[in-house]
Amino acid sequence: MEHNNCLLDIKDLAVSFMTANGEVKAVRGIDFSLSKGETLAIVGESGCGKSVTVQTIMRLNQEPPAVIKNGSIRYTNPEKNIDVDITGLNNKQMQKYRGKEFSMIFQDAMTSLNPTSRVGRQICEAILKHTTLNYKEAKNLAVELLGKVGLPNPEAVFARYPHTMSGGQRQRVMIALALSCNPTVLFADEPTTALDVTIQSQILDLMNKLKKDREMGIIFITHNLGVVARMADRVAVMYAGQIIESGTLEEVFYQPKHPYTWGLLGSVPELKKKENSRLLSIPGTPPDLFAPPKGCSFAARCPHCMKACMQYEPERYQISDGHYAKCWLLDEECGKEVVPPVGRDLSVFKTKRKEI
Repeated sequence: MEHNNCLLDIKDLAVSFMTANGEVKAVRGIDFSLSKGETLAIVGESGCGKSVTVQTIMRLNQEPPAVIKNGSIRYTNPEKNIDVDITGLNNKQMQKYRGKEFSMIFQDAMTSLNPTSRVGRQICEAILKHTTLNYKEAKNLAVELLGKVGLPNPEAVFARYPHTMSGGQRQRVMIALALSCNPTVLFADEPTTALDVTIQSQILDLMNKLKKDREMGIIFITHNLGVVARMADRVAVMYAGQIIESGTLEEVFYQPKHPYTWGLLGSVPELKKKENSRLLSIPGTPPDLFAPPKGCSFAARCPHCMKACMQYEPERYQISDGHYAKCWLLDEECGKEVVPPVGRDLSVFKTKRKEI
C-alpha cells in the first residue's frame, strides 16, 4: 500500500549479527512504511527484532558484528529536499540525520544519559548542534521542554545530575531530549515503561499533541496493547524477525488474521469477560534465530499447524487495502475452517473512536 507523505519506506530489510557462535538472523526481510503525522506501533514478545529494526534505521547497531544483509531504508522529506537510502550512509554522514531528522527515546534512560553531565547541559548540547539558537535560547527551550514532560520546577531539574533523579524522572528527561530538535521521525522504544500511570498518560498525550502540531511520524515499540490502542494509527506484529501481520489499528485489533496475533490479543484481560473465563496463552518459546525454522516460524507453537506450515514459509496475503498477514490459513486452497478466538464487531469500535 502506498501512503501519502511517506517519510520512511523499508523494503525487504534483513539484519544479522555475526557472533563467535554463528550468524544470528535478527531481522528477516521486513517491509513497512511511515507517513507524516502517523504513529506505527511495532508489537511482539521480547527478542522478535523490534529494537534491532529501529536501531538499524538510526544506524546505531555496531557494524560489525551487525550487518545489513539486504534491503533498503529510504527516507524522504521533500520540504528539506531529502531523498536518501540510509543503508548507503556511513557513520559520519548519519550524524546530520540523528537528532535533527531522527530522534529516539531509549528504553533504559540511566544508560542513555551521561552520568557526568547535568541534564540541562545534555539537552542544550543537542539543541546547539542541530539548530541556530544561541545558548540562552537553548536553555529556555530546554527548561520549557522539561516542564512539558511533567517535571516540577524545571529550572532546578535543569541543573541536576541523572543519578540524583528517579527512574521515571530520568525517562522524562530522555523524552525532552528526544523532542528538543523537533525531529521529523521519532522512535519510541518502550518510552513509558518506568513511569506510573498518571505520568504515562501525560507523556502519551504530549506525544500525540506534538505529532499533530509538528506532523511528526512516530514508530512506537511497546508490549502494552492498551498503549497501542491509544497511540497507534497502524500496527505491525513482529515474530522471530518477521512482520507476520500488519494493518490499521482497527483491522489488527478487531479483525486479526494470524494465530500469533490472536494469542497476543487474547492474553489481555477484559473488564467484561466472564468471571471464570481463562486468558489465552501461547505455549512454547520463540525459535532460535541462529537457525530459523524451515517453514512458518510460528508453526511449532500454533494450534492450527498443518503440514505445509512445517515445510514452506507462508506468503504475504492481502486481506484488504493495507491489511496483510503471513499465514497458510489464508490460502484459498486451505480447506481448514478456523474461528478466531478473538476479534470484535468493527462497527462498535468505529462508534467508540468517534466518541473519543
